[in-house]
Amino acid sequence: MSEEAKSTEMKRVLVFGGKTGWIGNLMCELMEGEEKGVEVFRANSRIQNREAVAAELDEIKPTHVFNAAGITGRPNIDWCETHKPETIRTNVIGTLNLADLCLDRNIHCTVYATGCIFAYDEKHPEGSGIGFSEEDTPNFDGSFYSQTKGYMEPMLKEYSNCLILRVRMPISDDLIHRSFVTKILKYERVVNIPNSMTILTEMLPASLAMAKKGLTGVYNFTNPGVISHNEVLDLYTKIIDPTYTYNNFTLEEQSKILAAARSNNELDTTKLLRDMPDGIEINEIKKAYELCFERMKINLEKEHGGPVPDCLPKEFRRI
Repeated sequence: MSEEAKSTEMKRVLVFGGKTGWIGNLMCELMEGEEKGVEVFRANSRIQNREAVAAELDEIKPTHVFNAAGITGRPNIDWCETHKPETIRTNVIGTLNLADLCLDRNIHCTVYATGCIFAYDEKHPEGSGIGFSEEDTPNFDGSFYSQTKGYMEPMLKEYSNCLILRVRMPISDDLIHRSFVTKILKYERVVNIPNSMTILTEMLPASLAMAKKGLTGVYNFTNPGVISHNEVLDLYTKIIDPTYTYNNFTLEEQSKILAAARSNNELDTTKLLRDMPDGIEINEIKKAYELCFERMKINLEKEHGGPVPDCLPKEFRRI
């Protein structure tokens, strides 16, 4: 399969997940603020409703579609363990519906997928620097959420119009509840395992540039390198809140309080960096995190009218 489709000028963009979704809304704001001459539409239809999606595509006639719709569960992926049909309808049927309908209409479709379909193994041991590539077969099915993504990706790869981006543990420059940082800040204990992660402020503009270039196929969509939970929280303590404290526990101890296992892995970003359009800067994950927390500090102080950590909401304080 070609990894660069015939480029089509980006004129009209339809974003699924743009009204209520986190990443979808961020993409809309990015394009509305920076892309002059591009009309941006937030989809009304739900991707599992094929007829409604077809009608909206025919009404809007987008040159590009971004699919950030999906079920991750509330408050976390454990929800998917007891809501399996609902998860399948969106994460598998809905995603394939949209890809299929876009292919029929010659529309480029960017899909924000997941890299949480792998787990460290003998060929990719933790700490080795050997990451899973885009050609590797998913080896993690410890959660139903990851199972649905693992089912879907091999089928989605057959659609020549699709750019499939494997996002992992996404982080934004604020403390929105969907961010990986916000989630682990609220835990009493965390595991300390290195992982590939996605800093959205850097990576979402990259996805826009990739779509404009007409890239297709699967890409590991994370900042290069890995960072551990402890390293993340230590940076948070250093830059945002020196009063914050945390404790660790083992994977075995973690498993006793979760309904489903969690994926831990390193993804190889060689292909991503090789094909990245000119002018896009993607920092190594530890540097990217440091820059993220520096932006977060500014944003928090501006939003709450005082210096951190005094201005932090009580839910983020441990003392």
